[in-house]
Amino acid sequence: DVQLQASGGGLVQAGGSLRLSCAASGFTFDDYAIGWFRQAPGKERELISCFGHSVEDTYYADSAKARFTVSSDNAKNTVYLQMNSLKPEDTAVYYCNAVIGYRTYWGQGTLVTVSS
Repeated sequence: DVQLQASGGGLVQAGGSLRLSCAASGFTFDDYAIGWFRQAPGKERELISCFGHSVEDTYYADSAKARFTVSSDNAKNTVYLQMNSLKPEDTAVYYCNAVIGYRTYWGQGTLVTVSS
């Protein structure tokens, strides 16, 4: 079965860094784009990155483009979101997803809290 699991969140001071992981299983990993989303309380979920398994095919939202980097380890079926220069407004639950056919699969999310 298809599974995605986001992990690596935690508490970090403003200006610090975190690396989130999205571990995937149950599908041909590099055939599908992996999305990173975040959702803060009271706000809609927003797309921050879509990883197409190459630098050229990776999208970043403007808020993330200069600070966040997506990479992958295909041997581990894992996509990483390296987050640098974190700001308090980055505080949110971060999710990864994949759309396979007509279904969207989500990890359960990992909480990132950035203190000022």
